[in-house]
Amino acid sequence: MDVSKTKSSFYRRLYVAYLIDSGLASSVPALTDVTGMPRRTAQDTIAALADLDIVCEFEQEEGARNHAGRYRIRDWGAIDRGWIERNLRQIKAVLEYP
Repeated sequence: MDVSKTKSSFYRRLYVAYLIDSGLASSVPALTDVTGMPRRTAQDTIAALADLDIVCEFEQEEGARNHAGRYRIRDWGAIDRGWIERNLRQIKAVLEYP
């Protein structure tokens, strides 16, 4: 399947935001486990969510060390989370994720 870098990047951001918001993967290690993407890609993708006006914040665990905690989506901006859910199969196919 021939997909532009722009589209795959957009879909990756949507999918990562969806995984964080749904609680399926709310940390970098969990994202790498679920998607198979490299750690650096997961970190960069989380950082890039702000480009889509998706507000994603890290919540430090009380008393935890070494940045233990989880990410949480605070605002989806103009993105329709329902569209992501309805098109999840296509998004995963484009990204070649399990």
